[in-house]
Amino acid sequence: MGNRLSKIYTRTGDDGTTGLGDGSRVPKDTARVEAYGTVDEANSAIGVVLATESIPDDVRRSLTDVQHDLFELGGELCIPGHTAVQQAFIDRLEADLDGFNENLPMLKEFILPGGGPAAAACHLARTIARRAERRVSTLASQESVRPEAVRYLNRLSDLLFVIARVLSRAESGQEVLWNRERS
Repeated sequence: MGNRLSKIYTRTGDDGTTGLGDGSRVPKDTARVEAYGTVDEANSAIGVVLATESIPDDVRRSLTDVQHDLFELGGELCIPGHTAVQQAFIDRLEADLDGFNENLPMLKEFILPGGGPAAAACHLARTIARRAERRVSTLASQESVRPEAVRYLNRLSDLLFVIARVLSRAESGQEVLWNRERS
């Protein structure tokens, strides 16, 4: 296990820099810090989903696994050259995605974010995961980033979309469909 923080504030970031996992210091607004910071934000948003009531056990298991994966991904992004995300993580997301999607009706319309507190929180987590994917893509255009990082986030946002559909049905029995012809 890595170093444990015995003191939460260090004052070392007061100059607008932060320390990477390799000990180097960079400005807090660099693409790398934006990338792993947004991954952390996605992880926190998934925590909000998990904090809602009556999450089905299979969804809870999947999202808890995702939280651990995102911690690994954040570490990979925080330590240049570090490898943490494996193809097995992506394979698990795809298996969960296929399993959750199997019993859902085919989409014929766009879905509006909502459907109940957990489903709405999951839609928000999905959009944050998409932003994390964009931030990691930006980093990859400037520095070396393993393709597994981008692929993982791409699958994650798909999984969160499908889980939001599952949660919507579990909470309210329906999804909110986009209606172009509304009055």
